[in-house]
Amino acid sequence: MAVLPARVLFGAAYYHEYTPAYDPELRPDERLKTDLDLMADARFTVIRVGESVWSTWEPENGRFDLDWLQPVLDGAHERGISVILGTPTYAVPPWLARQYPELTGESRTGERIGWGGRQEVDFTHPGFRHHAERVIRRIVARYADHPAVIGWQVDNEPGLHLFHNHGVFQRFVDHLRDRYGDVETLNREWGLVYWSHRLSDWADLWTPDGNVQPQYDVAWREFQARQVTEFIGWQADIVREYALDGQFVTTCISYTRQGVADDELSARLDIASGNPYYDMQDGLLLPDPTPDEHEQVWKTTGVWSMYQTADWMFSSRQEPFLVTETNANSIGFAWDNRPGYDGQWRQAAWAHVARGARMIEYWQWQTLRFGTETYWGGVLPHSGLPGRTYAELARLGAEFDKAGALVAGLEPDADLTLVYSTPSKWLMQKHPPLATASGDPDPASYHRILDPFYRGAFDAGRQVRIVHARQLPTATTPSEAVRRHPVLVVPALYVVDDATLDWLAAYAHAGGHLVLGPRTGYADHEARARHEKAPGRLTDAAGVSYDEFSNLGRAVPVRPVAGSPLRLPQDATATHWADALTVADAEVLAGYDHPHFGRWPAITTRGHGAGRVTHVGTVPGRSLGRALAEWLAPTARHGWGDLPRSVTVTTGTAADGRRVHVVHNWSWEPVHVTAPAHLTDVLDDSTLPTGAELALGAWDVRVFVTAPVAQN
Repeated sequence: MAVLPARVLFGAAYYHEYTPAYDPELRPDERLKTDLDLMADARFTVIRVGESVWSTWEPENGRFDLDWLQPVLDGAHERGISVILGTPTYAVPPWLARQYPELTGESRTGERIGWGGRQEVDFTHPGFRHHAERVIRRIVARYADHPAVIGWQVDNEPGLHLFHNHGVFQRFVDHLRDRYGDVETLNREWGLVYWSHRLSDWADLWTPDGNVQPQYDVAWREFQARQVTEFIGWQADIVREYALDGQFVTTCISYTRQGVADDELSARLDIASGNPYYDMQDGLLLPDPTPDEHEQVWKTTGVWSMYQTADWMFSSRQEPFLVTETNANSIGFAWDNRPGYDGQWRQAAWAHVARGARMIEYWQWQTLRFGTETYWGGVLPHSGLPGRTYAELARLGAEFDKAGALVAGLEPDADLTLVYSTPSKWLMQKHPPLATASGDPDPASYHRILDPFYRGAFDAGRQVRIVHARQLPTATTPSEAVRRHPVLVVPALYVVDDATLDWLAAYAHAGGHLVLGPRTGYADHEARARHEKAPGRLTDAAGVSYDEFSNLGRAVPVRPVAGSPLRLPQDATATHWADALTVADAEVLAGYDHPHFGRWPAITTRGHGAGRVTHVGTVPGRSLGRALAEWLAPTARHGWGDLPRSVTVTTGTAADGRRVHVVHNWSWEPVHVTAPAHLTDVLDDSTLPTGAELALGAWDVRVFVTAPVAQN
């Protein structure tokens, strides 16, 4: 059974094997001692090693060099620093590429991925699996019993490519044959009568390169993600043959990778881990200057989006998680150099811990002097001498040392729960309902619809839990979900089966507040538009229906109707989309201020059993999103009342039942807030009585604890 230390782990990825290339005249043992001593002085408690250098572990086919890591592990253990050891399967050695070119992955049928980067190999190929298994077993058997090793990372940021190799495609055909049984069933389920795509034999199935059929796309993307999940699970099972009791197995996920279904992947592991990268400097400023249309990709911009990524990581297993990589200094490439302002490292780290992170690990220890990531800043600069980044992280290390077990594995609070659908995201990447400003299809459409609901809640000071749609019917009953998730927000749930929609209706009937958004319930599990009026099987529960909808070329003002409990500011707008809602027996909360769209309501609500169903027929602009969140959750659970616009409060429950409050000021301007209860400062042991004034400096963060909340 995997056991994590009762503290927040704190450290960096460390590549001592790069030392000779840094400086050929430097003795590696001297550099190792210097590095580890500096880590110990900064209160590092963990390093990650070994995952990027298969060619060092196995310089030639079948010839292994396993001893080079021993001094690193010994030195770390002497200083009380734990180690996460990685399997090197994502970075294939040149000899393997040269001797076995048939292992190369294909980005399109017959088009091989060029070598010289990483993850270029078809990891499903039996030949690759042979070599990968051999090196995994050698490494894990060599170091599993080393006292420094607390866990294993298998591979690294999987799911970069979708592989079109012949063997992959043939297994896809076999998968479809197993799922559908015969081609006539597939023809019917996918609607292949369209454009004369009916199959007479399984051999008729075309490769995915030129496909434009949505049903095919959904199946193909699900199959590709399943290959990634199987590959990572296969490695995890090998490692577990050697791992000692208490050692965990994980992988680090880049959450926007196209081949990843994070909830299914993490189910094969002991703990979820992710690599949240974010823009520092003014990218963490509140009020947030980030344009609404800014696309969030492998790195995020805006405090709200950093929090959303943390909540996404928690959602993978609905448990605390590890941050395996994050900003040490500038991230990205030579043209994007924006190291943080003083204090921002503390702010980001405490934000992640407040949302459930059990480890903060930076990439990497020393900035590389060579390679693609030469200007991806580490804890130490190119000189290898401690600078401002090191000083900032040393301060943070002392804080985590002081906080101890209190903040390890917090259960974060939530005022609202947002339902996430990976299949809907995949479908909308190729068949998007929205367009870019230039009129082209927008592959970011799923998040264009989903994110404004999260951002509105964040702007309102409400905390959000994310749950995958697939986790709902299998993990909890509707009645239990009402207790855990009193408000369930469900935008863009386009690809969804009947059972999930029925579960959502039962959730509202049991007392939950179900909030539907654009595209939810419109298609079934095969991405086929439903025969019923939208929102499909939720029409009766919602008390509205529609069969017409429109894109919005520009924002349209939204106004409350007379007597509506939904209070809207003057600048409330609808963006991107409008459902032409027809009311059966729902209450209209707001409508469009527009000569054409004004005939339809923008937002409706209806009591359903003991609960309620609200339908939001548009993508809310920022002001509308905030007002909606304030109506859905009238009182923020953190209990701090109205706050300055630059201040956030994040709360959660510690393992011992005490309440932890993390208070941030994301601004250059010092501010004051009022303590809502008797607070004890976790970091300096000072106390604040109820009603006392709390000072927050520029880019400041304070951490407080209160007694447990009494349970009825």
